[in-house]
Amino acid sequence: MKKLKFDPLNMIICGIGGQGNVLASEIVSSTLNDMGYRVAVGETYGASQRGGSVMSHVRVSETEDFGVLIPSGEAHIIIGFEPLETLRMARQYANKETMIIYDPRPVYPLGVLQGNQTYPPVEEISKELLALARETHAVHAADIAMEVGDSRAANIVLLGAFSRLPGSPLSTGELSEILAQRFQGEALEINRKAFASGCSAMDLKGGNHQ
Repeated sequence: MKKLKFDPLNMIICGIGGQGNVLASEIVSSTLNDMGYRVAVGETYGASQRGGSVMSHVRVSETEDFGVLIPSGEAHIIIGFEPLETLRMARQYANKETMIIYDPRPVYPLGVLQGNQTYPPVEEISKELLALARETHAVHAADIAMEVGDSRAANIVLLGAFSRLPGSPLSTGELSEILAQRFQGEALEINRKAFASGCSAMDLKGGNHQ
């Protein structure tokens, strides 16, 4: 168990229903717990089956048990599966030390598809995220997942990217090991490819921005 940069380390994993962000938060939290950290997890759901917001609070400590909800402005890491949802969380929880990894591919609500609502340009979302946080990393997880053979593996792509983030409490090896415990056969192979591709996407980026 390595020393945390912050104690508690506060992480938010967010997206919309059906994107696999709840599974991602469960993988992260259970891995941390198995390593000996004290982990508190809280989840909030919108109309998740209709594409509503889904958000997980993950709080990690070496020695103490903390409440499950992260106070406003105190997230250290935000992992976002949808850009506008990521921005909503960042507006409430980010600060100048926050690191954000997100998929910049929009998932348009029904109101937008019907022409009753508007969706802000992704470029504007990216600029605001960068202004709110210490650093942001746009990883095209959904596109990468489709390239490796299964669009549902976007969550695993983002976990691979997360493992390469400076300050991540979990290494690439630690997260990679748990995949073999959660998946079997063809699903395991696809998720291993997705995870490796997420790692590579972060390595290729090099810098701290888009």
